[in-house]
Amino acid sequence: MRTWLIQMRELKKLTQQEVADLAGISRSCYSGIETGNRNARVPTAKKIANALGFDWTLFFEEKGRKTSQKKTKSA
Repeated sequence: MRTWLIQMRELKKLTQQEVADLAGISRSCYSGIETGNRNARVPTAKKIANALGFDWTLFFEEKGRKTSQKKTKSA
């Protein structure tokens, strides 16, 4: 689950459908990305990031953050 993405959407007070509409993608596609069941390709990541106002590279830094957090917790 991409909780950071949910938080960004909720800060803007938008529904999944509204973000999907702003990004020009289907709600099911957006929902899958938000829940982590789908990965965003670069063009889609850019559209979502533009709709919510953040740097699209966050989608691709997520795995690195999870790895770092696991190392920190086990140390």
